[in-house]
Amino acid sequence: MSQRAESSQCGGVVVEFEPDHIRNARAKKARSIPGSALIYLKGPKFLIYVSGALSMWGDRMWHFAISVFLIELYGRNLLLTAVFGLVVAGSVLLLGALIGDWVDRNPRNKVAHASLFIQNISVTVCSIVLMLVFSYKQRIEQIWDGWLTVVCYTVVIVLADVANLASTALTIAIQRDWIVVITGYNRGHLAGMNATMRRIDQVTNILAPLVVGQVMTLASNVVGCGFILGWNLVSLIVEFFFLSRVYRIVPALSIKPPVVELDQASLQGMGRRGSQGEGEVVETLAEGNSDASLNLKEITYLPLCFRRFRWLVSTCRDGWKAYYHQPVFLAGMGLAFLYTTVLGFDCITTGYAYTQGISGSLLSLLMGVSAITGLMGTVMFTRLRKNYGLVNTGIISSCLHLGCLLLCVCSVFAPGSPMDLSLLIPYFTSNSSSELGGMASQRQKHTYPLRGGSNQPLLPDRSSIHWTNNTVLFDNVPSGSAPESYISIILLFLGVITARIGLWSFDLTVTQLLQETICESERGVVNGVQSSMNYLMDLLHFIMVISAPQPQHFGILVLISVLFITTGHTMYFLYAHKARRKRRHDT
Repeated sequence: MSQRAESSQCGGVVVEFEPDHIRNARAKKARSIPGSALIYLKGPKFLIYVSGALSMWGDRMWHFAISVFLIELYGRNLLLTAVFGLVVAGSVLLLGALIGDWVDRNPRNKVAHASLFIQNISVTVCSIVLMLVFSYKQRIEQIWDGWLTVVCYTVVIVLADVANLASTALTIAIQRDWIVVITGYNRGHLAGMNATMRRIDQVTNILAPLVVGQVMTLASNVVGCGFILGWNLVSLIVEFFFLSRVYRIVPALSIKPPVVELDQASLQGMGRRGSQGEGEVVETLAEGNSDASLNLKEITYLPLCFRRFRWLVSTCRDGWKAYYHQPVFLAGMGLAFLYTTVLGFDCITTGYAYTQGISGSLLSLLMGVSAITGLMGTVMFTRLRKNYGLVNTGIISSCLHLGCLLLCVCSVFAPGSPMDLSLLIPYFTSNSSSELGGMASQRQKHTYPLRGGSNQPLLPDRSSIHWTNNTVLFDNVPSGSAPESYISIILLFLGVITARIGLWSFDLTVTQLLQETICESERGVVNGVQSSMNYLMDLLHFIMVISAPQPQHFGILVLISVLFITTGHTMYFLYAHKARRKRRHDT
């Protein structure tokens, strides 16, 4: 007889008695769900995610706010902002290898704690200085004939640059080194953590500037500085505690291979190669030791400052050499070339969109859509890597990125494009001047009218701008006639938005290649040089805009950007070809 038939009936309701082992298993499973969740919340991955989210949120707020503060301080002029951008890019370009070498040479917990402390304290002190300047600006301008104001500006820029350098060191330490160790060098887990960190970065890139922007708009700049100050102090304490706990519960983080000096490595190599004869080995090592002792004597006779400078130069040189000799050198260079582009949601592209009649509200909407496509790229990366492998994921992402950017190329020649090559050739032959003048006038009809004339730069006066994230939102949009066609601007933003899927998937691919391929003792210095290369190529795209600042030049900037991006992906294709050939040779 079945269990249901044996069950008792009470008031027409069938009561079934399940066996004890089923009931116990179900109760154990119910208890294990909150238990596993608690274990995850106390685990290193979750602590790294929370610490990274706090750090990224603070960085995004600060990068947004410092640009607004510098513009407000200098009378709505972009000079201080430009100086700050140049100082930040130049310092990382020059000191990237040194920062990475410092990360390699010191214990992981000391590097993380020192970088975290320097970054947050620099931002805190800088916020205090800005609060004082905003509160007592008129009095400060009267002291020392206005030179105290210059001193305050210098202090603000220097402290902000120090905070950015410390942030670079923290990023290299946590996202390029700690994550690899925490995942136990498991490629699948590493890809998942990289993708999650990038998703957190995408979300904070949108929300953090909006939050601090609302505080500054509804209250004041002084309140905005105070908000950032309080956030950094709280974030410092929480991140310090979380990173310390991760260091304690992951014993592998305390084990770090020593950095092998170049001279020691060469002597060891000579010792290994000298196995042909014992006499040759002794003779070679004796010569090497004598040369080294002579060089050491020469160095010791130099003043301390010259010895320090010589060490800094040699460290930078060795860092760039190590970067060049990496198997993933071409992949890293390919990623750096992608920074030389105007095809992103920065102030340049959005400023051009404004000249073409795109409103600020629409720009905000497009920026939100681009964030969604960026998140789609992180999801696509994890699935492609699982099904096709890491190297093939980079190839697929590159093809997708380039395919979407073809829409941007088409926008240059589509109806509504303001591109006018005659502006770059003022000495054009007078025979065709009338024809070119007619074409220019016809093209000019597609350009959204500006208050100051037809040839306004891509970034107009900031007095009518609300800054949000990496874009600008404009008030008082001119009420002139709308452009005859929006096809060009639609194709441009359609290409930029869809290309972010392949872009972020490719970025994650190269990032993981660097993590997996670089040896642990050189992980910091190589990633430091990679950061330097990224900043260098980013500087080139600003130089491009300075050389061709008019909206009529933007089409040329688009074509140059696509050329740089194509070159970068070509470098990755060469790396993939070499990797496949090496794999076939090994098998």
